[in-house]
Amino acid sequence: MAITLISFAFFFGIALSRVGLPPMVGFLLAGFAYNFMGFEAPDSLQAVADLGVTLLLFTIGLKLKIKDLATAEVWGTSVIHLICSTAFFTFTILAGQLLFDLSVLNLTPFAAIVIAFGLSFSSTVYAVKVLEDKGDMGALYGKIAIGILVMQDIFAVLFLAVGEGKYPSLWALAVFLLFLPPVRKLMFKLIDYAGHGELLVVSGLFFALGAGYEFFYSVDLKGDLGALILGVLISNHPKSKSLAKSLFSFKELMLVGFFLSVGMQGLPNWTIFATAMALVALLPIKTLLYFYIATWFGLRARTSLFNAIALGNYSEFGLIVAALGVSQGFLDVDWLLIFAIAVSLSFAAAAPFSKYSEQTYQRYKNRLHRFQKSTLHPKDKILDTGQAKILIIGMGRVGAGAYKVLADERPGEVLGIELNEDRAEQLRSEGLFVEVADATDTDFWNQVHLSKPVEEMILLAMPNHMSNIFAAERINASGLDCKVFAVAKHETEVKELSKMGVPSFNLYSEAGESFGREALGTLAQKP
Repeated sequence: MAITLISFAFFFGIALSRVGLPPMVGFLLAGFAYNFMGFEAPDSLQAVADLGVTLLLFTIGLKLKIKDLATAEVWGTSVIHLICSTAFFTFTILAGQLLFDLSVLNLTPFAAIVIAFGLSFSSTVYAVKVLEDKGDMGALYGKIAIGILVMQDIFAVLFLAVGEGKYPSLWALAVFLLFLPPVRKLMFKLIDYAGHGELLVVSGLFFALGAGYEFFYSVDLKGDLGALILGVLISNHPKSKSLAKSLFSFKELMLVGFFLSVGMQGLPNWTIFATAMALVALLPIKTLLYFYIATWFGLRARTSLFNAIALGNYSEFGLIVAALGVSQGFLDVDWLLIFAIAVSLSFAAAAPFSKYSEQTYQRYKNRLHRFQKSTLHPKDKILDTGQAKILIIGMGRVGAGAYKVLADERPGEVLGIELNEDRAEQLRSEGLFVEVADATDTDFWNQVHLSKPVEEMILLAMPNHMSNIFAAERINASGLDCKVFAVAKHETEVKELSKMGVPSFNLYSEAGESFGREALGTLAQKP
């Protein structure tokens, strides 16, 4: 059965990716198709799915900074949206009871509020997958979206504790030991000892599953929250990025199990399917609510829209809420299927908007700007590149190396653009001229075009290939008259950039050739 399930996942994933949708939508459909064919899910599937979610939260923590949660646009949007969204869905459900004589709507006001609360959440798994695929985890809207999702996870922990009547034990106070310097120092030492090979992967699994999930679960706290917190504690370690990369493929594989399991919750009747479809039809209101609240905090229309699109879906937390309601006796079991279908369809419905978010923004730009405040959030103002004539986008090792060479030849004319604020601050302390901006932002490139119609050269040195592609598209769309040069890692990436008229430097092949030339030079110097 496992081989059959993997085959379903592979062919549905291929089919959906060929029509421009994320493979995750194909995995959802594979789960439904597998269930429809009458096959039974492997016993280990749910364990694999849970493992994938736990690793996802751990890797989120590795990239998360506490200060990102302590901003008004994060916690303010989280609280306001939770209240408004829950009120809206409660009103809608109660109105549905008056309009339709359906057994699934035979709910008490308390049950309606609990369902509405579950519908107010957004999917952490879906949003992070989309942000990772687009290379936008470090973008402002990506950071805000992740922060909101973490806040929602905290709300979920509180709800489940009250709903299940399962409160943290006195031993939960031991969690605070993790924040003590000696304990953190011990964790850091263990990661140092793990090196960079397979032990590093195992160390990630230990901290996520053992020190994180199982430790928190043993003291009656949500295990997934433990994985998230352990990730945050380790995020300041120099190897945190390497740790996240080492777990990437493992996490991606486990998450396939999650999407398959969501699609296997059961086979609906027409009433259940129609109810789920009605909930999906309400998603635009939930999405627009995110947009309005974000603009109220001074974020630009583009940032607010992208944030809203990333969060415009239903969460797997709804399944947990429904299961709790069924176990407590105030929800019919049909609501488990309704939530499962609504979550699955919300992913499928949101996927095209996530892919074409920039096109959506450009199409409705004038209308969206009506809601934008005149005084923008300090972190969301559009950067003016000043007198710089050469822009280097992405100041990692490659970008920083290129900066030093070009700055020596053209002092005062080179500007580095970096998405990560901490990285930008570090490079400034080393004497480099670096500013923070999102190179995939059309408004940024339009500002560059308006302030300086002629640039000499733009180097795209971001580590994520799709980010370089998006930036190249934005440069072309803005009408900038300059030379664009990009880095690539594979021949397919070179070809993609070439089709856009962008010459590229293949890091792997060029590094090998340079290495060979250096070796020949060494031989020539041999006495």
